[in-house]
Amino acid sequence: MKIHMRAVLVLTLMNVSYGARSNWTVKDHVPLDQFIVQAHRGAGELAPENTIEAFELGWKLNCVPEADVRTTSDGVIVAFHDNNFARVVVGVSEELAKKGVKDVMFEELAKLDVGDGRHVKRIADVFKVMQGKPQRRIYLDIKQVELEQLAKEVKEHSMEKQVIFASSKYPQIQAWKALIPNSQTLLWMGGTDESLEKKFQPLRDSQFKDISQLQIHVHLHDGQTTIQRNAVNPFKESDAFLIARGEECRKHNVLYQTLPYGGDTTAAEIYLKLLDLGFMSFATDHPDITWDAVKKFYNEGK
Repeated sequence: MKIHMRAVLVLTLMNVSYGARSNWTVKDHVPLDQFIVQAHRGAGELAPENTIEAFELGWKLNCVPEADVRTTSDGVIVAFHDNNFARVVVGVSEELAKKGVKDVMFEELAKLDVGDGRHVKRIADVFKVMQGKPQRRIYLDIKQVELEQLAKEVKEHSMEKQVIFASSKYPQIQAWKALIPNSQTLLWMGGTDESLEKKFQPLRDSQFKDISQLQIHVHLHDGQTTIQRNAVNPFKESDAFLIARGEECRKHNVLYQTLPYGGDTTAAEIYLKLLDLGFMSFATDHPDITWDAVKKFYNEGK
């Protein structure tokens, strides 16, 4: 009995010391040159977001940049994230700050400075710098756009295999796949273990139909700035839940991606911990730092 209790104590201390880890790790299954880093809003925080320059930098950093898509009042699809101009537009007036892409014509929108003298571009302009370069892919995160119009522009520029349609709404992804059957998709979600569990249920019911990638937003606990790699449950989402959802995604050949929020997301330990939990891909505001952590993970034990 004493030996048994001592063994239990040792195992408990090991779990506390090392934290939960998935039995599956990406480096054993996916070559490093096929690992996907999504550059949030273009190139993360390295360039003015959703600009051609940000996308170019994202590709240069071996990432798949993300563009947020909205439609102007005269029907032009552009890359822009926010509902209004308050945060992004430089020197914005109080009156204009309350407006957004849907309230202005493209001619007016194109004159606004969104950082470093850069300007909002048509999504068609983004597609043009991708043509003839199949290695260039892009996530299209749907904010405010008619899917039929977007699908038409994707087809006109032969981008079907280079775009990854991203949405938090599963029915929207299903509608997109009906329009562009050979494009990839990403469903993203966040919340507590309980709320995420509810969001997974429709996916189970359909056997994850039409989903190529799934992204879970993970959050450090309030007031927590960074973590140790071996921490136990450092995120609001539990280690056990995150490991289990990865196993579930892989059973359906779905890429399991995460976007870490809160705290110091420049810390390599966050990415190493998430890789230990079985994640296969990252979306990030710090693509350079993220790639360094991924390479460190792949080189461990060599």
